[in-house]
Amino acid sequence: MKYWLLKSEPSTWSWENQVKEGTSMWDGVRNYQARNNLKSMKIGDLCYFYHSITEKSVVGIVEIVKEFYTDPTDKTEKFVAVDVKAVKKLNKKVTLEQIKKNKKLKNISLLRQSRLSVMPLNKIEWDEIIKISKN
Repeated sequence: MKYWLLKSEPSTWSWENQVKEGTSMWDGVRNYQARNNLKSMKIGDLCYFYHSITEKSVVGIVEIVKEFYTDPTDKTEKFVAVDVKAVKKLNKKVTLEQIKKNKKLKNISLLRQSRLSVMPLNKIEWDEIIKISKN
């Protein structure tokens, strides 16, 4: 299993939207590196759901339930989508500020490539965010 972080503006698609929908398509990605990350996802991989722009915090966990396919919102057919299912809301949001202050997260993609909307995480990063959310 691999771990990921998916970013969404809450005004476009929020954690609440995801929970209400249950399973949904993760579409609209228009960056080649993010596309390649979507293509690497496998059924059962887990992803943090991150509210960008206004909240800047990890709020929940989703699971990949359908591997990549052509994004129906992309007329060029160069980009892909995956299907995700809401798994659980974190006990407490993990803010970008908390992530920045944590030495175990100093190399997390969220800090190095802040504009990337789909990024891999390693197990240590995944576990550290879970730990922060429980404190």
